[in-house]
Amino acid sequence: MSARQMMRLRSFGRIVTSVKVVDASALAALIFSEPEADAIAGRLEGARLAAPSLLDYELANVCLVKIRRAPDQAKTLRAAYGMAHRLRVEIIAVDPLSVLELAETTGLTAYDASYLWVARSIGAELVTLDRKLAAAVR
Repeated sequence: MSARQMMRLRSFGRIVTSVKVVDASALAALIFSEPEADAIAGRLEGARLAAPSLLDYELANVCLVKIRRAPDQAKTLRAAYGMAHRLRVEIIAVDPLSVLELAETTGLTAYDASYLWVARSIGAELVTLDRKLAAAVR
């Protein structure tokens, strides 16, 4: 993620206008400077970020997959992954039974349903690049 994107996402010294739930696909786009990074940064600018606890594991897995595909870039990828904590995503505990029920009714995985559950439980917008998850929000 570029320094400019990191600066745009910081909310210190500014009025935070909303809380947004961010999933691993959207956050990975930012921290690994994927093509969608600027669009995601724009959607998250000025917001307080929230996610379920599995976010950390999903981001670690995204990094691992990228390292396996491009081992020569491992150092750069690890450094980008290490920047994720600077986004200060608030971790929200989920109710596993409710997540299971939501996954059953929406057809999502339990992992994706946990992001949707958090968004619904706190009344926040869900920011994702996952088409199936985005469709379940509507």
